[in-house]
Amino acid sequence: MTRQGPSIRREAALTLPDPRRIVAAHMSLLPKLVERLQRHPKRVVFPEGADPRILQAARQWVTRRLGAPILLGDRARIKEAAARLDVNTAGMRLIDPAQSEDFAGFVAQFEALRRDKGLKAGDAEAAMRDNNYFATMMLAASQVDALIGGATVSASSALRPLFQIIPRLEHVTTASSLMILDWDESKVGMDGSLFLADCSVIPEPSAEQLADIAVATAMIARHLTNELPRVAFLSYASKSALDHPAVAKMRAATGLTRAKAAAGGLPMEVDGELQVDAALDPHVAETKNVAGAVAGRANVLVFPDLASANIGFKLVQVLAGANTFGQIITGLSRPAAEISRGASAHDVFGAAAVVGCQAIDRRLLYGTP
Repeated sequence: MTRQGPSIRREAALTLPDPRRIVAAHMSLLPKLVERLQRHPKRVVFPEGADPRILQAARQWVTRRLGAPILLGDRARIKEAAARLDVNTAGMRLIDPAQSEDFAGFVAQFEALRRDKGLKAGDAEAAMRDNNYFATMMLAASQVDALIGGATVSASSALRPLFQIIPRLEHVTTASSLMILDWDESKVGMDGSLFLADCSVIPEPSAEQLADIAVATAMIARHLTNELPRVAFLSYASKSALDHPAVAKMRAATGLTRAKAAAGGLPMEVDGELQVDAALDPHVAETKNVAGAVAGRANVLVFPDLASANIGFKLVQVLAGANTFGQIITGLSRPAAEISRGASAHDVFGAAAVVGCQAIDRRLLYGTP
């Protein structure tokens, strides 16, 4: 996936609105997540510990009392980078994987995990010298609660360790990704937040994969907002009689998702195929004779392919000025995000807040399973 170069902002750019000054009728997503993490702090590991944006986001994590950030890399290099930025590293854990007391154990565990794939001990040791692999082993071993990678490496380099090491969720077999779009005013979706999938991983998902993507995305949306997911499978037609393969795929994915949700007892509304305006605008839905619990009220949008999803969210991000958090990896049993190399420090902090809140038990957040 083509990305822009890194964008570095001053630490002040990370300042979040004081929740006490936000009108009671609406609070955007990030302040809500921050409040929850202050009550239930989490440990987040950042494989690219010397990156200026990571350092700035980690400082905010400590300052706002959200838990412990763990920064991987050469300790001297991290401290030098922090000094140049005037970032205080107090409250952060700095770990050089090659010097860690866990290194040998992680090598042995990874070699055993991948032995049936032909991995040898020497290859396992080389992998653990890669900060992304070491961070993923920390996540798998519950030494950290969530992982943020991708700030300086390609998407494939950040994702490969996660897909090789972290097990899938019970209800899904497909790992993918979602992007959260959030507005400061409540306009659409879940009080101004929309969940879009899959924007980063699978170029041409099948109907079965789309069903997995929809279920995993809906589960995260509900966990973060405690609202009922209303899933719309998007197409260029709404409830048409067309039998074009692209339309038929979304129609089939709708049925498969309903069956998965019913079998797993997962609360969500699902409909498709829908054009995006009929999914989001009640007036358009009525005009097009599209009825149901999702029409005009969708808060989870499932795209037919990676191209349309990636183009769609970036258009909204640039033209509508929406806050964006992601890519959040879905379908895995542990929370992780693969951020863009063009991400700002604020984007890093937002993605960390999302995956940190994913790691909080739902019963602690809402008092319900």
